[in-house]
Amino acid sequence: MPLSTITGIGHYVPKNIVTNKDLMEVMETSDEWIRERSGIEERRYIDRTKETTTSLAVEASLNAIKDAGIDKNDIDFIIFATLSPDYYFPGAGVLLQRELGIAGTEIAALDIRAQCSGFVYGLATADNFIKAGTYKKILLVGAEVHSVGLDFTTRGRNVSVLFGDGAGAVIVEATEDESHAVLATSMHSDGTYAEKLAYMYPGAHGGYFLDKYAIEGFDVDYNLENTPYGGVFWNQDMLDKARIFPHMEGQAVFKMAVTKFPEVIKETLEKAGLGVEDLDMLIPHQANLRINQFVQKLMGLRDDQVHNNIQKYGNTTAATIPICLNEAYREGRIKKGDTVVLAAFGAGFTWAAAVLKWGKD
Repeated sequence: MPLSTITGIGHYVPKNIVTNKDLMEVMETSDEWIRERSGIEERRYIDRTKETTTSLAVEASLNAIKDAGIDKNDIDFIIFATLSPDYYFPGAGVLLQRELGIAGTEIAALDIRAQCSGFVYGLATADNFIKAGTYKKILLVGAEVHSVGLDFTTRGRNVSVLFGDGAGAVIVEATEDESHAVLATSMHSDGTYAEKLAYMYPGAHGGYFLDKYAIEGFDVDYNLENTPYGGVFWNQDMLDKARIFPHMEGQAVFKMAVTKFPEVIKETLEKAGLGVEDLDMLIPHQANLRINQFVQKLMGLRDDQVHNNIQKYGNTTAATIPICLNEAYREGRIKKGDTVVLAAFGAGFTWAAAVLKWGKD
């Protein structure tokens, strides 16, 4: 049975740097407040008239394709992880195929909506497709554009200061060499707490879940007296009540993350027949530097065993791990033969990890 390995990697972030001090111009916050709670110093935002989630993905993909030394037409499957697609439908995978100029190949494109865990879910999916012999050269992308959908007022500061835009991509190919392959993956979810971190409007739920689970701060009064059909996906009342922005209960997310992160890392290392002592580099999802530091301390890892870059990019959700992985590799922090662990936790809640032997020089 073939195994899978990463043969190419690349990332791309917009050129527009937005610092904490820049955000102080539009909301009541401070550089110290943001750094203390998240570790973030700056993030990147797209040019709203020239860049999209897909365009960021194109740049990252071309970098990964070049790094792998393959032709873009050799790709036989696309996996696109994002929570911020350009359209509600169709998904971003087919848009990426078109913008890469490979639509004529008619290869399948799969979109993954596992939020911050999306890239690791995607790697697990690619790994299993390659093991099954279904595909041989898979383009896996994580890309996000958050800046166009955040509440840049004091009301929304707890969420808006955390997120940035960016994209990362890898080429996953078949190999028979276990010394540079994906060794194990794990994926989990628990929908009990779905609304603790959610972007609920626009949506097709019609208020059903908000009413059923009595989500704090949300009501189901849509003023629909003169709207016999439709009107609950999006309407003016939702705009007036600022319902169209992300909702997060930070403490609940933090508590769950610091529990599930170590669990899934240890679980996946055990699947690979390894222990924490065998880990050379941990690439954690970049949601909050405080979460990552807590997990690092809990697992007894040294600073040189963990790579963080949230300070520069903020939380780019599905893109954080490939961006972080590529940076660590380019900086020489990951070397051929190293045991690398990718781990993520995000909305849903979802969490996942992958253990791989790094195969690139």
